[in-house]
Formats: sequence, structure tokens, C-alpha cells
Amino acid sequence: MCPVTALTLPRLYLVTVHHKPKRFYGAGHLHFITCSCYQRRPLLDTQERRDLFLTVLEQVRKRYRFVVVGYVVMPEHIHLLISEPQEQDKTPSTVMQALKLGFARRVLAQARRKLGPAQLSLFDHSPQHIWQKRFYDFNVWTEHKRIEKLRYMHRNPVQRGLVVSPELWRWSSFRSYFLGEVGPVKVNDWEVLKMKIRPPAA
Repeated sequence: MCPVTALTLPRLYLVTVHHKPKRFYGAGHLHFITCSCYQRRPLLDTQERRDLFLTVLEQVRKRYRFVVVGYVVMPEHIHLLISEPQEQDKTPSTVMQALKLGFARRVLAQARRKLGPAQLSLFDHSPQHIWQKRFYDFNVWTEHKRIEKLRYMHRNPVQRGLVVSPELWRWSSFRSYFLGEVGPVKVNDWEVLKMKIRPPAA
């Protein structure tokens, strides 16, 4: 798939807040995002949780109109390779806020439903965390880096010993690339972009 070049946002701009990571938005780059569960706990270690995360990711993708180039959901963290959203004044930070909040609300609601009345009172008065506050965002602007990040994501479950080959891990975009499979998250839906896409080299 081809890199994206900016049409309407030619200037790169910096988003930064005191003591927060610097974010570079507006140049039409892809963004390689890493987000960890709270204290690196394996809060995504069940099929149900990973399926739920992908459901929320697809809903957020449609809402903010961005391209998911690749993804992997691991037991204690996630990686995404996405474009910038097409909704006005929205950024990958907006996407991550919606994604983290949407998933956390559903997980906590499910947890409450499984508790009895006596347990609920304790649950409501204890701090509940699903995600670390920050996320890592790396700008990807070359084809080489795009391929490098996709390979890294798709090999992650194998390197961790979760499966023996990447197609056996259902919670990544590898099967979309390797088998042409339509998964729970639509991958490489470039029609949502208003930016120009560089045509493939002859």
C-alpha cells in the first residue's frame, strides 16, 4: 500500500503539553501507535476482551474516518498503524482518547454486571484503570518504515510465543494481508481520505 501525502495540510505542526510526549500532526504521515494496559497488566488476555477491543476500534475508525493500515492486540498492549482522521480538527490523539475511553467503559460495565450487590459497593469506590495515561506515537512517512512497522506488529505474537506463525493470531491485520480475509476491522480503506495517495511505482 502506498504512503499518503498531504493535500490540504502541507505544514507539519507540533502538539505538545508540559510533561507530555510531543506529537507531530498535519503532514499526512501515518502514525505507529503503542498503548499499554494499566501497569502493563494483561487486561487483554482473553478472546472476549480482544474481540471487544477490535469492535470498538472499528466503530472509532468509522466515526473519525481514518485508515487502519495495520494492528495487533497483545495481552497487555496494542499497536496501531493509522492515518490521521478526516474529521475536522481531529487528530490521532482524539482517536486514542475515544478508543481507550470506549473500550474502558465497556469493560468496566461488564465487570459491574458480573458482581453481586455487596461487591458492587466496593467496586464503585475503588479506582478502576484499564490503560496507561500516555501512548507512544511514531510518525511513519516512508514505505520502508511502513513495511517495517507492519512486520514488527505481525511478528509480535510469534516472538512472544503466543502462536507459532502469525496467521494463527486472529487479533492482528496479518490475515487481511496474507489471506485477503475480511476481519473485524477494515484495513486499508483509503476511500475515507481526502488527501492524495501517491500512485504505486511502475
